[in-house]
Amino acid sequence: MWLILAFLSATLLGFYDAFKKKALSGNAVIPVLFLNTLFSSLIFVPFIVTSYTTNVLDGTIFHVATGGWEVHRYIILKSIIVLSSWTFGYFGMKHLPLTIVGPINATRPVMTLVGAMLVYGEVLNLYQWTGVILAVISFFMLSKSGKKEGIDFKHDKWIYFIVLAAILGAISGLYDKYLMASPQNGGVGLDRMIVQSWYNIYQLGMMGVMMMILWWPTRHKTTPFRWHWSIIFFSIFLSAADFVYFYALSIPGAMISIVSMVRRGSVIVSFLFGAALFHEKNLKAKFVDLLLVLLGMIFLYFGSR
Repeated sequence: MWLILAFLSATLLGFYDAFKKKALSGNAVIPVLFLNTLFSSLIFVPFIVTSYTTNVLDGTIFHVATGGWEVHRYIILKSIIVLSSWTFGYFGMKHLPLTIVGPINATRPVMTLVGAMLVYGEVLNLYQWTGVILAVISFFMLSKSGKKEGIDFKHDKWIYFIVLAAILGAISGLYDKYLMASPQNGGVGLDRMIVQSWYNIYQLGMMGVMMMILWWPTRHKTTPFRWHWSIIFFSIFLSAADFVYFYALSIPGAMISIVSMVRRGSVIVSFLFGAALFHEKNLKAKFVDLLLVLLGMIFLYFGSR
C-alpha cells in the first residue's frame, strides 16, 4: 500500500513542478511563494479547527493531533528547512529549464542515502554505491547538456541554488524519518497530520515577514508580480503530494529510502511537461541524462530492499 502511495505522490509532485514553473515564469518569486504557503495553509486550517473543536475527524486520516511546545518546536525547525529549500528552488526554477531542474532534483534520494550514512551510520551496499556513482555521472552529463543552452554549471548561480535546494530537501527527508519514527526506534513519533498542517502555517508566517521586509519595499524596482491561475493549482498538487507522502510514511513497514526514491520519479512527469508545454531544447541529450538518473534510482531501490 505504501509503495502505491509513493507512486501517487510522485505523479502529483510532477504536476506540482509543471504548474510551479508556469507560475514563476516572468513573475516575482517571493509573492508566488507567499501565496503558495497561504493556499496550502487554507487547505489544512479546516482540518485543524474541526479536529480541535469537534470529534468528527477522530479516528480518520484527516485528524490533527494536539501538541504543545515540545511538539511544535520540531515542526518549526522543519518549516525553516523546507522554506529554505523552497526559496532557493523557486529562484532556480524561474531561471532554468524544467528539463534541467527535474533531473537535479531527482538526485535527492542519493543525497538522502549519503546523509543517512553520515548521520545514522548506515552502510551502503554495492547496489547503492552503483546508484550513487550513476547519479554523479548523470550530473556531469547534464552539465554538458546545459552548456549547449549557455548554462555553465560551474558559474551559473541558479544551478547552485537548485543544488542547495536539493541538499536542503534531502536534509528535510532525513528529518522526516526522525520525526515519524517511534521513540523506541530513536525518533520523536509525531502525528503526520500535525506536522503537515502546522508546518504550512508556520511557513506562511515566515513568508509574511519576508514579503514585508524583502519584497514590498523594493516591489517597484524588481520583477512585478502577476497573478496566474497556476499558483492555486500548484499549491493544491503540492498539498496532495505531501499528504500522500506523509500517509505512506505512517504505514508500518514503510521505508523512507524507497519512498523518497519513488517520489523522485516525478522527474518523468515534469520532463514530459518541459518538452510538451514549455518546448524546451536539447531534449535528446537530457533524456539520456534522465535515463541515467532513473537507472541509478533502480539500483538504489534494489540496494535498499
